[in-house]
Amino acid sequence: MRLDDLAGKRGLVTGAGTGIGAAVAKALAQQGVAVAVHYNTSEAAAMKLLAEIRDSGGKAVALQGDIAKRGGARKLVEEAAASLGGLDILINNAGSLVSRTPFEQAGDDLIDAVVDLNLRSVIEACQAAIAHLERRPGGVIINVGSIAAIDGGGPGSGLYASAKAFVHNLTRHLARDLAAKGIRVNTVSPGVINTRFHAATPPERMEAMRRSVHLGRIGEPEDCAGAFLFLASSQMSGYITGQNIHVNGGQYMP
Repeated sequence: MRLDDLAGKRGLVTGAGTGIGAAVAKALAQQGVAVAVHYNTSEAAAMKLLAEIRDSGGKAVALQGDIAKRGGARKLVEEAAASLGGLDILINNAGSLVSRTPFEQAGDDLIDAVVDLNLRSVIEACQAAIAHLERRPGGVIINVGSIAAIDGGGPGSGLYASAKAFVHNLTRHLARDLAAKGIRVNTVSPGVINTRFHAATPPERMEAMRRSVHLGRIGEPEDCAGAFLFLASSQMSGYITGQNIHVNGGQYMP
């Protein structure tokens, strides 16, 4: 389905070199959105995605940056807006478990790493994007949450789950706070998705999670893309803000 209202828009997807971010960036480009593909260490993957988008007639730029560093996300937003000639869509996708560590063993370095990447970067990016998004009514922020924010997360993922719960609540606050500026803010919360996020997850744990999914399979990044397109499009979701769309194959049903 062609979403005509997305054509000509400008969007930034953080953590778009691989996984869900890459699938979303590609899907947006196919709808005519000029996309800023952000990456930190996945340069080869980001360049491959950039080539794929351009070869298919889409518009995209690749921007490198460590948004876990203070000021990194603000700088990225400004670079994206400058590169694209403005910004209409911000998708805060970058995130990581960092390390699967029992809660009582989590030290200051791990706490800082989880908070800075999964939480601080989202705050910074949203703050920086507001001035750009409000210039064109209909600006959109989509934060990426997690099923872990609802159930507390699996073994060793308590910090990540808690950071994502913060993001869920931040979405609600921003939806209220920014509505008068014409900015809609929503969350997409994936379940178990086949990305490098789970590269270190033990096979027995993955199988246990698969069995908990009522559709009977682990999700793929492309399974998430439709929810982002829906929320990015005012044609499809112009009266939706402050909501959380769960994409998990029925693993969790709110």
